Amino acid sequence: MASPPTHHQDSQNPARRERPSRLIDIAVALLLLVADAVIIVAAGLLLVAVGMGSAPSPHSSRPAHSRDTPLLTWLVVWGVPVVAATGAFVHARLRMPVTAVVQSLFTVACTFLAVAWTRMLLS
Repeated sequence: MASPPTHHQDSQNPARRERPSRLIDIAVALLLLVADAVIIVAAGLLLVAVGMGSAPSPHSSRPAHSRDTPLLTWLVVWGVPVVAATGAFVHARLRMPVTAVVQSLFTVACTFLAVAWTRMLLS
């Protein structure tokens, strides 16, 4: 029995996957860096706006009332870091080191913002 061509054998073996070129890795990393920066700035501004809007007035004598936070809010607050971590893992598995580092830094920033949002929502 004849063996299949060698190019067919390489495509079936996932361990022999070639990594993308360094130029593609850097281009994807730069695109994601810009998108990540926009997301972080928007989340930070929203955190400040919501925090300032829900802060009690210093001249108010009313006691602070407790309010329940919807489940969807918690899913968004903690879902973004989970999705970012998944993206970092996927890019590492795709052997794109520059993009994986950018996404890992985004994961750290998202986790920091999620902790800040949690502290604000629980206060």
